[in-house]
Amino acid sequence: MALTTAAQSRSSFDLKSASLPVVAVLLKTTDAAQFVADLAERVADAPGFFDNDPVLIDLAPVREAEAPIDFAAIAAALRQHNTLPVAVRGGSPAQMDAARVAGLAAAPDAPPPRAEAPVAPVQEVIREVEVVREVPVQVPMPGPGTVVVDKPLRSGQQVYARGADLVVLAVVSFGAEVIADGNIHVYAPLRGRAIAGARGNTEARIFSTCLEPQLVSIAGIYRTTETELPAEVRGKPAQVRLEGEKLLIEPLA
Repeated sequence: MALTTAAQSRSSFDLKSASLPVVAVLLKTTDAAQFVADLAERVADAPGFFDNDPVLIDLAPVREAEAPIDFAAIAAALRQHNTLPVAVRGGSPAQMDAARVAGLAAAPDAPPPRAEAPVAPVQEVIREVEVVREVPVQVPMPGPGTVVVDKPLRSGQQVYARGADLVVLAVVSFGAEVIADGNIHVYAPLRGRAIAGARGNTEARIFSTCLEPQLVSIAGIYRTTETELPAEVRGKPAQVRLEGEKLLIEPLA
């Protein structure tokens, strides 16, 4: 009987490796109080941007700091803003030990970034937003294929084209979310959230025949439409692309 019970227990689950996109928070200070205040100010521009996203805290900028880090306070602030802090990376041995005591796992260090070509001057900028949402892989990863969606996406629905471009042939309603590691094409009204280059592809773009999104993001740089879009792109065919660390929103001819 004991052997039978053990066998049933082992067959009740499987163990498999898995990977998930996470939000990487690049910590630039050991002052937890300052971090808490800055985080509250930053997310005030987009109060609904985070949706229980898992968070990785990158300690590389403060690795040489001697002051201790209050990981419990930092993790509590992140949870308050609808994120789930799960791991740290890039810290000194003492910092990593302190993070583990606070219940955070140790993650592998990020690969060194590839040198980028000089960026041409920007002529027209709708809005510049400092990078908040970083992704684990920071080099371009063009998608090998295309995912096509031919049905409307309603509020609360999400489609992620992992390693591919995404083509949507119907409306993306307010509250819906489309994500792609490559480009996003919406041949209908885009009213929800569109996140292209989700794994760091800075060459990714967002295209729509009727641009009126809740949020657009490319390679971690995002813009909400709490500030109304200009008349030349609002509700019209337009594209969103990245120029350096600035999002450009331009009409399509």
